[in-house]
Amino acid sequence: MYKYLLLLLIVLRSFSVWAQDEEYPVDPMLIELKAKILSSSDSSAVPYANIINHRTHSGTITNGDGIFTLEMLNIDSLEITSVGYKTFILKVPSYYTGYEMLTFYMDPVLYNVGEVTVEGEARQLDYFEHGNPTDLDPTLRGDAFNEKPPIIAALVSPLSFAQYYGKREKRKRQVREDMAIMKNWDMHSKNYNKEMVMKLTGLNEAYADTFMMWFNGQNVLPYTASEYQVRESIVQYYKLFKLDYDIE
Repeated sequence: MYKYLLLLLIVLRSFSVWAQDEEYPVDPMLIELKAKILSSSDSSAVPYANIINHRTHSGTITNGDGIFTLEMLNIDSLEITSVGYKTFILKVPSYYTGYEMLTFYMDPVLYNVGEVTVEGEARQLDYFEHGNPTDLDPTLRGDAFNEKPPIIAALVSPLSFAQYYGKREKRKRQVREDMAIMKNWDMHSKNYNKEMVMKLTGLNEAYADTFMMWFNGQNVLPYTASEYQVRESIVQYYKLFKLDYDIE
């Protein structure tokens, strides 16, 4: 009988001590909490989450790596919120003294969205023909027409007529013309070059340079010539070149 009473007293005493420990788990102590907040879904950092200590009405936010530091009591609870995550209540472990970084995880919010059907009628538009797109820099696009306006335009639209002959528009037209010539010569050089001349004539590199200077002086090959026209002109004028330079 006495054994059972003694056992009952021990159990009651243990329960009382456990209840006191739950009410006062640790002595309040000021600490500097260092912690990292991660997502429980993929362990990625939760940046710029709000950290609130409601006891002191103070707080902070996590940085881009989900890390923050905050001075608090070790018995305080922190409320952590972030867009797309469930609110998390952070409690510091009783063993923590502020010399290590703790890691906590927030659960993302999952939204169940049902099937959505979008219906409607396309707006009817009146389409019209457009010109071809241009790669020309906007600063070089003329405000006036590229074609020379007729004399009557001076009476009908004197401002546009004067604008065409203005210094700025003249410069734009000249730049556009130079750009067009350069572009055409870039294309032309793929058909008319030293390698092509040497291939069609059998000349060595030195004679090929001489032939090209002589050929260019004839001014018979426009830069808009096709590959066939270039080949034909080289072959025909090479015959004349051999006569002028007495080449067998």
